[in-house]
Amino acid sequence: MKVTKAQAQANRAHIVETASTLFRERGYDGVGVADLMGAAGFTHGGFYKHFGSKADLMAEAAACGFATSAEALAGTDLRAFLTYYLSREHRDTPGQGCTMAALCTDAARQPASVKAAFATGIQAQLEDGSGRDGHVDAAAAERSRARRIALIAQAVGAVVLSRSCPDDAALADEILDACRNDILARLPDAPAA
Repeated sequence: MKVTKAQAQANRAHIVETASTLFRERGYDGVGVADLMGAAGFTHGGFYKHFGSKADLMAEAAACGFATSAEALAGTDLRAFLTYYLSREHRDTPGQGCTMAALCTDAARQPASVKAAFATGIQAQLEDGSGRDGHVDAAAAERSRARRIALIAQAVGAVVLSRSCPDDAALADEILDACRNDILARLPDAPAA
């Protein structure tokens, strides 16, 4: 039975979404093509009908993860988002969580196409936060961007450090708590201490 073009596109999108979740759960090296295709409900023989290589899929899956996060964040309260992001719930569900926190360290060791997908996704995150401060002059815009970079780096780093600790370690929670409290205290609408 011949697969229609529309069905082939839907199958490809399903494979990318499945890969995005599995890569966040297990890392790039923790998921083989056969496992990935099986999880998506296909045989591994069909992989190369959709992708030139596993690296091609990794780049698409990263872009999918960033896009999914952007959609979920649209219109979300920053304080509420950061409270969730720096929580045990987010820490313990990497497959459903942030692509940066789950895969940045893996991406650093991958081909240029994967690194480019991360750079594009990170840049989009930075641009998504721009304009909220109401700054118009170049110096203020530059400071605002620097603050967004620092906030993202601290939040992602906190999750990465927490995940590197044993699941039941008090340190895992301490890292999240310390960074959440620090970040929330520095937000512009934070109450005076």
